Amino acid sequence: MSLLPFEKIKREILLKKESETNPNYGCEPKKREIKDLINLGIVNINKPEGPTSHQTSDYVKKILKVSKAGHSGSLDPHVTGCLPIALDDATRITHFLLTAGKEYICLMHIHKKVTQSEIDKAIEKFKGKIKQIPPIRSAVKRQERTREIYYIKVLEIKDQDVLFKVGCQAGTYIRKLCHEIGQEIKTGAHMSQLIRTKAGPFSDKKMHSLQDLKDSYEFFKQGNETELRKIIKPVENATNHLPKIWVLDSTIESLCHGNNLKIPGISKLESEIKENDLVAIFSLKNELIAIGNSLMNSEDMINNEKGLAVNINKVFMKPGTYLK
Repeated sequence: MSLLPFEKIKREILLKKESETNPNYGCEPKKREIKDLINLGIVNINKPEGPTSHQTSDYVKKILKVSKAGHSGSLDPHVTGCLPIALDDATRITHFLLTAGKEYICLMHIHKKVTQSEIDKAIEKFKGKIKQIPPIRSAVKRQERTREIYYIKVLEIKDQDVLFKVGCQAGTYIRKLCHEIGQEIKTGAHMSQLIRTKAGPFSDKKMHSLQDLKDSYEFFKQGNETELRKIIKPVENATNHLPKIWVLDSTIESLCHGNNLKIPGISKLESEIKENDLVAIFSLKNELIAIGNSLMNSEDMINNEKGLAVNINKVFMKPGTYLK
């Protein structure tokens, strides 16, 4: 099975301190009012061919009448597929999706006929770390950089067309990869078609078209929010690729003001957290409070009684949600 790195990790929940949460404060994400969901939500759009990622985000903004909408990594205008778009107060989450692994299905055209074994042998050489120089038309500085190919697998070959699946580190240029494969088999090759099937925790299994979104919003205006709830997901869904820590109610207000997380505030956490990992901090109602970098591993958080556990980077919960 083809899995991105975060999908391979099997995490257990480790209990540090038994605690209950006060039902008078906060709200479970799935029980949020629709206006709150729109304000702090994310949609997984099946980007159509033609518009840029920025234009697609702008369409979403206009359909839902929100003030902000941000996407989690550009797709070229002719590329289709998985484009998570965060809404209003959730737009800051896109920073943590940009660096998540991606998966694509690519149709590559090779310029001369070769055997399947030659293609398989050439593609196999691109597994692991590779070096790429961004193409001339790119938004980043053109200097050699290392990217990792997690998996690459030929799905079908017909004449000179090769269909393959690739899972890779964010910032890998698939058009460039096709060119490099063509050089390896000494025929030349180019990318004919590309679909993104995974962007971090979001996949093509649960994508929605812009038309779906527009139709569901029309139903919502008529008093039926069922379809819109199927499309707009809580911002918490955008952290499914990150390890998690749950904190006591009494700790939340401090975190909302940007204070770092100390060990006494932890109720439970996931295993396999390593020092300097990005971690998502949750309330006991599974609300996203903040994201930060771990200052110790899971074992130390469980075994130690004092010390700083997480350095907070971004706060998502508003102060006053849980009174101290």
